[in-house]
Amino acid sequence: MPTSDTAGPSDVTGHRATKAPKSSGRARREASELDAVASRPSLWDAALAGEPVLAERALVSTIRDSLYDLIPLSALEVELIATPEFVRLQGVKQLGFVYRVWPGATHTRFEHSLGVYYLMLRALHALRSQAPDLLSGDDTTPQTLLAAALLHDVGHYPFSHAIEELGYPVLPHEKVGRLLIEAPAISAVLSRHGLQPGRVADLVDPPRDRPLLAEDSLLIRLLSGALDVDKLDYLPRDARACNVPYGGVDVTRLLGSLRVLETTDGARLGVSDKGISPLNSLLHARQEMFDNVYWHHTNRAMMAMLLRAVQEALEAHAIMPTDLYGHDDSSLLALLGGEGMPEGARALVSGLRMRQPYKVLLEVSARAGKLFSQLDALFWDQAKRRRVEIELAAALAEGLGASVAPYETLVDVPKPEKWEMDVQVRFAQPPIGMVSLMTWAEATGQRPSDLGVYEQHQRRIRVVASERVRALAGGSAEALLLPVLERIPML
Repeated sequence: MPTSDTAGPSDVTGHRATKAPKSSGRARREASELDAVASRPSLWDAALAGEPVLAERALVSTIRDSLYDLIPLSALEVELIATPEFVRLQGVKQLGFVYRVWPGATHTRFEHSLGVYYLMLRALHALRSQAPDLLSGDDTTPQTLLAAALLHDVGHYPFSHAIEELGYPVLPHEKVGRLLIEAPAISAVLSRHGLQPGRVADLVDPPRDRPLLAEDSLLIRLLSGALDVDKLDYLPRDARACNVPYGGVDVTRLLGSLRVLETTDGARLGVSDKGISPLNSLLHARQEMFDNVYWHHTNRAMMAMLLRAVQEALEAHAIMPTDLYGHDDSSLLALLGGEGMPEGARALVSGLRMRQPYKVLLEVSARAGKLFSQLDALFWDQAKRRRVEIELAAALAEGLGASVAPYETLVDVPKPEKWEMDVQVRFAQPPIGMVSLMTWAEATGQRPSDLGVYEQHQRRIRVVASERVRALAGGSAEALLLPVLERIPML
């Protein structure tokens, strides 16, 4: 809430500050909230003259969050969250169609982005207490990292990650984020506060043709990597919204264990030995959330429906890839279900709106060997996936002697996940048999392949179809579909 009555940007509750006097009750509440933040130990305490001024030392507003209570905001953050590009995130659900299974999972990318910003603030404080020279002087590195944390999902498409799985010419959301950060609305805010829009964009969408600044190449690991604050926010937030016990992480202890470690390859971000247990919890919390929530068959089926609806519209040239950037969940469904869209897109969107998810006809595990591998490869060739789906629908129509539309049978291929453990561990007093600096695998005995093997066995590829088609197929689906799936290399 604004700390003055002068006209200015909207406050975090959506009300515009004016010169009209506030009610005494409201004024007391706002003063109380700001005092509550100011009275806490500063996240950037004992700052020396000339050191970076962050939110709690330049407090303009606060926002109340379901996980962290009051999040402090400086003028920079208040202006960024008021841009149209950031406001759009209030209409983009964090978990796509998971709310169709867990009705409470309606939290948005807006909330998550604020949470990532707040955890970045805490992470920078933790690192500064360990390495004061890393974030000192008049450098803009801390503010740049905070801006990148806040804006890391600004280019996200509606309904989670499904749309960008279509691949080129549909850009990854990080590249869309770069376009938006460097466009006039956001870049003007960043420049006004002394930040370089291109540098912020590099942290969201790391360039491949040139190196990052030295300090950025180290600290970007806080935004994207085994220790990133993105996961530290979304796992507990998603678990809480779904009311499931899987996403628990000791965030405070993990952030407190952060260290800048000198290795033979230069400075690296790592943890003290106190961080082993909470980081291990983070890795397994993520795995359990994929197992039980993100890969739930209903959510995955609806994601496959959305992906095919967008693909149908693109194939018919009813929309262009750039038309997808500015939409939220509701406006995208309205666009795809409107006049002028192909029949398949409109039918699929109708099913999404009316909570009529496609049902599983066939499920394939990694133990199917060659068949699984051939289906898995379809993730990287979405045009071929569509051809396979059309062939499957035709086979069902012929085998059942009934009409089956080309979009009534879909193949859901979840994205193969990366289980990164590229983390160094520092022991202040290493036990006998250990040394002071060790890799994660050396310190814990765990290798990335350990989690990868488990994921491979839990990750299923499914053929799904409309409820009408599944009822017609009955127990004959496998016999009708397998001959087509065995011909995938030729399709």
